[in-house]
Amino acid sequence: MAKEKVVLAYSGGLDTSVILKWLLEKGYEVFAYMADIGQDEDFQAAKQKALKIGASKVFIEDMKKEFVTDYIFPVFKSNTVYEGRYLLGTAIARPIIAKKQIEIAKEVGGQYVSHGATGKGNDQVRFELSYYALNPAIKVIAPWKNPDFLNAFQGRSDLLAYAEKHGIATKQTAAKPYSEDDNLLHISHEAGILEDPGTICDESIYCRTVSPEKAPDTPTRITIEFKNGIPVKVKNLEDGTEKTDALDLFLYLNQLGAENGIGRLDMVENRFVGIKSRGVYETPGGAILHEAHKDIEGIAMDREVMRLRDMLATKLGELVYYGFWFSPEMEFLMAAIDKSQELIDGEVTLKLFKGVAYPIARTSPSSLYNQDLSSMDITGGYNQEDAEGFIRVSAIRLMAHRNITGKK
Repeated sequence: MAKEKVVLAYSGGLDTSVILKWLLEKGYEVFAYMADIGQDEDFQAAKQKALKIGASKVFIEDMKKEFVTDYIFPVFKSNTVYEGRYLLGTAIARPIIAKKQIEIAKEVGGQYVSHGATGKGNDQVRFELSYYALNPAIKVIAPWKNPDFLNAFQGRSDLLAYAEKHGIATKQTAAKPYSEDDNLLHISHEAGILEDPGTICDESIYCRTVSPEKAPDTPTRITIEFKNGIPVKVKNLEDGTEKTDALDLFLYLNQLGAENGIGRLDMVENRFVGIKSRGVYETPGGAILHEAHKDIEGIAMDREVMRLRDMLATKLGELVYYGFWFSPEMEFLMAAIDKSQELIDGEVTLKLFKGVAYPIARTSPSSLYNQDLSSMDITGGYNQEDAEGFIRVSAIRLMAHRNITGKK
C-alpha cells in the first residue's frame, strides 16, 4: 500500500530536521521544501542533510524576485505597518512560502503539508490559514500541536537527544540563545535571552546593520523614483550607482541601509493568539523605502484619499500580521490601495545618516503642491479674506459647545 505523502516546509534547522525524521517514523513519505527568499542559508548542505535523513526529494525554490514584486512592494505602497511600528518582515514572507508549498503538494500528489511553527506563535496561523485558503481539501500536520509529538519532545534537550540518536547533525550552540528569522526584507531576533523585555539587546545580536554610532560620519544621499507607488529606480548621488531591476533595487537599499545603521526596531507586540512578545528587528531597505514612499505621497496624494488610505492601512496591517493574505477582505483592500496609488509618481531625495533615512527633497509630475498658492510672499490665486468666513463657520460648533456647557 502506497504511503501517504506530506510536503514539509524545511529549514535545515533542529526542529524541522527532527520533524522530518518523526514524520518518516509515522509512516509518511516526506518531500522537503525550502523557499529561498533571501535568507543566509547553505541550501545545498541543507538539501543533503534532508536526503540523508530520508526525504524522498528536496525542492529548493528561488522566489526572491517574486517576494519583492508581489509581496514587499504591494505592502509598502500601502504604508502598512503593524501597531504603528513593525514593518511586517516575517508576516509578509509566510504567504509566499505557503503558496509554493501547496503547489508542490499538488505536483507530487501530496495529501498533507507540514510546518515547524509552534503552537504559541503567529506563524502557525499564517501558514495554516494560507494552506486552507489555497486548497480547502489539504490536510495539515502541525507537530507542535500534536499530542504524540508533544509527549515525545518536552523541550530542546529532547530534540537534541533525538537528533543524536538518529545521527542528525545540528548547529545548535550556546552562542545564539535566541531565535532568528531571516529573509530579504528583514531579520528578526526573539525568544531566549530576549524574552525579558527589560533586558537591553546586546550589540552582538544585531547582524544585518551597523550600529548608528559606528555608521559613516558623512551622509549618503540617494534618490528613489516611484511609478504608481512602486519604486522603479534608485540612484546614489554620491557615486552615481543606479538600480532599476526590482530585486537589485531592493538589495541595494538593503546595502545602503545596513551601512548607515538604518532599520533597527526593538518592541513588544501583540501576537494574534493573544500573547505579548518582544521582537528585535533589522529592516534596512524596508525602512528607507517606507520613509520615501510616505514622502512622495505627501506631494502627490489628495488629502481625503490619504485619510481613507490611512484607515485602510491599519486594517491591512492586521490582516498581513494575522495571516489573512489570501482572503476576500485582503483582495478588497489591495484593490483600493491600487487605486490610491495611480498617480503616486515622482522622485524623493533622501539623506541616509546615523540610523535615519531623512527625505530632503521631492518632485512629482502629478504634484498637488501649488507653490504660488501656499507662498507667504505671493498674493493671488487665493483670497485671504475668504478665510474669515471659513473660520467662523468652523467655529459654530465650538461656540455652541461652550454655550451649552456654560464654561467660561
